[in-house]
Amino acid sequence: MFREMRLAGNMTTQEEAEEMLKTASNGVLAVTGDDGYPYAVPVSFAYEKDKIYFHSTSADSHKLDAIRKESKISFCVVTQDKIIPEAFNTLYRSTVVFGKARILTDPMEIRQGIMAIVKKYAKDHLDSGQDYMDAESENFSVIEISIEHMTGKAGT
Repeated sequence: MFREMRLAGNMTTQEEAEEMLKTASNGVLAVTGDDGYPYAVPVSFAYEKDKIYFHSTSADSHKLDAIRKESKISFCVVTQDKIIPEAFNTLYRSTVVFGKARILTDPMEIRQGIMAIVKKYAKDHLDSGQDYMDAESENFSVIEISIEHMTGKAGT
């Protein structure tokens, strides 16, 4: 169902691809947008237990509307991007994910997703992150991506 990587020699191990998801500061979510046009948007996210979590502060955002219409998504992170002009080359490391996104409605799943994000971006503030989530939970949505296919790639 998913294409094989054309430059298979550049493929990373699954563990390396996962490590990129764990350490990247942001990723790009790609969905089917309005009128069938692709829509790609950068998001802050967390990767935990084979799931990707991110949030939206607007119930009618472009990304949420798109996910409601079509749950299939692609997600990409780039953890290295160094241009070598004299060699006409780029040293890069990236991971691409294909999966299905869903807007969480179960309070326990929402808590799990938002706490994964808080642990990633504010690990020294878990208590205040929990307080913030409890106070603001009506003002945002949490989205979970279930990964169906993942590849990492590195250029040298």
